[in-house]
Amino acid sequence: MVNGKIQKPYEDTFYAKKTEVGRPWLADYLDVVFPPSLLISDDYCPENQVLGIRCINHIILNVPAADLRQYNRAQVLYHALFNHLYTSEPRLIEVVLPCIIDLLPVLEKTPDCTGFPRKPNRYDDVLRLTLTHMEMEHKLVLRRVYASCLVHFIKKMGIVIVRHLKRLERVITGYLEVSDGPQEQARLAILDVLEKTLLVAWPRMECRFSVLTKSLLRLLCDLSTESLPPQVRDELVTKATRCLQLLDHCTRGKLKTLLKEVDSSCTTTLVLKCIETVTMEQG
Repeated sequence: MVNGKIQKPYEDTFYAKKTEVGRPWLADYLDVVFPPSLLISDDYCPENQVLGIRCINHIILNVPAADLRQYNRAQVLYHALFNHLYTSEPRLIEVVLPCIIDLLPVLEKTPDCTGFPRKPNRYDDVLRLTLTHMEMEHKLVLRRVYASCLVHFIKKMGIVIVRHLKRLERVITGYLEVSDGPQEQARLAILDVLEKTLLVAWPRMECRFSVLTKSLLRLLCDLSTESLPPQVRDELVTKATRCLQLLDHCTRGKLKTLLKEVDSSCTTTLVLKCIETVTMEQG
């Protein structure tokens, strides 16, 4: 440590030593590793914060939930991680979101297993804040990080995601409109989010199929003119086609009927090929 800052060689050694101890032995040393990991995660230097959060994530994954809940340790971790969600540092968001997703099952019952009515909990708080940041974010590197982590929330929350569909719809359509470079990580990730949303929340998707269909067809039109590597374009087209097929299932064939009415002289070959795939699919 020099001038209060952990140097890079020590950082790697420190993390390597921390992660040498796994389940079930780490619980015996929890009182030793918990305070320094939390302290380092609260450092002013982003590199140190990332190091601390990586250590916290290792603790969460390798210590029994009962031990984490004892003395409100899990609650302390939650508040520390939640405060980090307000950062605009991509490296930090990249480790904070997966870490807090791993922590939530320690504090909350799985949304699918809760009773009726399902009351909002910390899953909703974290997702609500994440969607707010995603909706306003214009930095491409942060958009990629947010989009790649969002699908994990959908998997964890299941049908409960319907509470956030209005804002989620705005995020999905907004991210599909903006190209983020030759590899299109954000668009590919947000298509995965849309696919997973259609699978888990299909009873509530019929009222939104018009907006989502227009967004997907607009994406296909954009891909016809944008200069992209062929492999990336093919992957985007495949995912967009899959989402259109799921939308058709959600609407019990209504989308297929509408797509058959599209004037082939007014659109591109790429869009026509996708429409043909959807309309020719056996229901």
